[in-house]
Amino acid sequence: MAVLQKIRNRSGILLGVIGFALLAFVVQDFFSNNYTSFSNDVGSINGKDIIYEDFRVKVANLEKNGQQGQGMTSVQAANQVWEQEISIALLTEEFEKLGIRAGENHIIENFKNDPNIGQNPAFQNAAGKFDIKKFKEFFKSNPEQAKLLGDREKDAILNSKYQIYSSLIKGGMYTTDAEGKFKYELETNKVSFDFVSVPFASIKDSDIKVTDEDYLNYMKKHPKRFKSDGTREIEYVIIEDKPSAADEKEVKDKVNKLLVGDVVYNNETGKNDTIPSFSSATNVAEYVSQHSDIPFDSIYKTKQELPVESAEQLFNLPVGQIYGPYMNGNYYCISKAMGRKSGAKAKASHILISWEGIDRVQKKEKRTKEQAQAKAQSLLAQAQANPGSFMMLALTNSDDSSAQQGGDLGYFGPNQMVKPFNDFVFGNPIGKIGLVESEFGYHIINVTDKQDAVLLATVGQLIEPSEATTNSIYATATKFEMDANGKDFAAVAKAAKLTVNPAIKAKPMDEAFGSVGNQRQIVKWAYNDDTNVGDVKRFEIVKVGHVIAKLTKINEEGLMTVEEAKPMIEFIVKNEKKAEKIIAKMKGASLEAIASANKVAVQQATDLTIENAMIPNVGMEPKVVGIAFGTPANKVSAPVEGNAGVYVVKTKSVVKAPKLAKHDAYVNKLKPMAQQAAGRVIPALKDKAKIEDKRAEFY
Repeated sequence: MAVLQKIRNRSGILLGVIGFALLAFVVQDFFSNNYTSFSNDVGSINGKDIIYEDFRVKVANLEKNGQQGQGMTSVQAANQVWEQEISIALLTEEFEKLGIRAGENHIIENFKNDPNIGQNPAFQNAAGKFDIKKFKEFFKSNPEQAKLLGDREKDAILNSKYQIYSSLIKGGMYTTDAEGKFKYELETNKVSFDFVSVPFASIKDSDIKVTDEDYLNYMKKHPKRFKSDGTREIEYVIIEDKPSAADEKEVKDKVNKLLVGDVVYNNETGKNDTIPSFSSATNVAEYVSQHSDIPFDSIYKTKQELPVESAEQLFNLPVGQIYGPYMNGNYYCISKAMGRKSGAKAKASHILISWEGIDRVQKKEKRTKEQAQAKAQSLLAQAQANPGSFMMLALTNSDDSSAQQGGDLGYFGPNQMVKPFNDFVFGNPIGKIGLVESEFGYHIINVTDKQDAVLLATVGQLIEPSEATTNSIYATATKFEMDANGKDFAAVAKAAKLTVNPAIKAKPMDEAFGSVGNQRQIVKWAYNDDTNVGDVKRFEIVKVGHVIAKLTKINEEGLMTVEEAKPMIEFIVKNEKKAEKIIAKMKGASLEAIASANKVAVQQATDLTIENAMIPNVGMEPKVVGIAFGTPANKVSAPVEGNAGVYVVKTKSVVKAPKLAKHDAYVNKLKPMAQQAAGRVIPALKDKAKIEDKRAEFY
């Protein structure tokens, strides 16, 4: 109904026939959108449904927590919760199969490892240790708090079971002496051989023919590597909602008139009002508030804080003078210099030496205040004697996080630092090094720079589309949407002098959409049951304009398309084709005959191992070295396809490693690799699980 409402609001901008056609679209949308039935679950994991309402609450909580930090969209939150739900469901199944249970001791240990509980003074004894009696008594006497503990207890039970499960897996991932022996032999058994190598590069890509069927056959041999959840391919055109030349001229004319003053008619009084020039305004702040889209700013700015393209002129503008007009982003501006301050901002480095009792500082070592003072004075003397050493002294001694930057705090204004620090920096010249005490500890301070700043009053008016321009753009976008329906999208775009953007391959839960950022609505439309290949729809996007999208292709779940997989496997498939050509020519009773037929030389490789399979002048070829180990002495092998070409080898000698009674050193090399296997449990469970994902119906 939003489209119809928009037409009503913009009466007169479209012909009646367009309005009638759009009404048909609206009626169709109404029936298709309002009579679609949705399931009550967002998916299932091995037959267990994930109820939408429970899922929604978790997503909302995560989204809320995320917004307090770096920010998180609902789709991002839904993706994260979904992965958590899969992991929990699959692990819980494993816990049940194995009969894993978490007793009270496991749960308490889990609580103790939670800093909010284990380090809470309310639950600690006189020695600062976690006291289970205090913990239980607290919740016994606080029933409301006990309710909140319920959810934490569920998490603790799950975490405890996982720790038991993980320990069982790690305990089962041992390394035997036989494996150690094998590792020893891989590193120590040596082979020497002669070989003929014909590199893949000897055949031009243009001399072979690779078809889509070749790529598809390779993908079918390795289906897990090329699994796809399915995609929708969407082409689109952007019609920006941007100001016209007339809009720009109107704003520029208004600002230009403020330079000399103007007379305008007042509709309320019925009389002409005289607007003074910006230079003659008696109350500059009030003048700016009346005529500018940029509010008056009374803060002094350094040169680095001014608009880059006009910074030089603005910073050196004499007080009382006006600069402009000039562009600052989308604003057309004029500025008046109101004042100048010397040393308005300062740059300093410091070394912080704190002491026990100041909890807000992460100290590098324990020390009393007296010890801190003595160390600070010693560092002060060193810094004053050799100012060039200040950075290294800060790096190795400072308790502040700025130590990693050599104590550098960057630029700051008055009263941004604690008072003793502020007073020293702004009360001393560049190069002064001194010592002050604050609530954080002792500061050895080095004043490294100061900057002047200027106060500017700026009248800036935003150049934006007028209502007439916006209406015209809306009409253009709507007409294009209807013209493109059922027709050649590219041809209609070309006729309208618009650019068709390359197709986006959107997955069911994607929200990013090309150059227009997160546009979940477009992806969701492409996955609607009633959206078919060839359908076209217009989307109005704030601060962008209109995106007219066309669904061009539906790639069903299964293997990737050839286009998607080709960048990953093109060189492999081409080399397979080249190998066929090379192998056909590698005929002969001896290496010399094979080398002559292929116009290459016989080469030698000496004392190579499987672990060190670097063939001189060729590269790493473990498969070729393995063939050499398995080929009887003085016998020519069959052609073998390696990483860089096709090889034929003749083994000269194999030197077996001396026997060892034990292989402990090699067992120890393998143990870390075995322990890492525990981290592959969840991916392995997911690979075997039957997972149905319906999130796209809800998000």
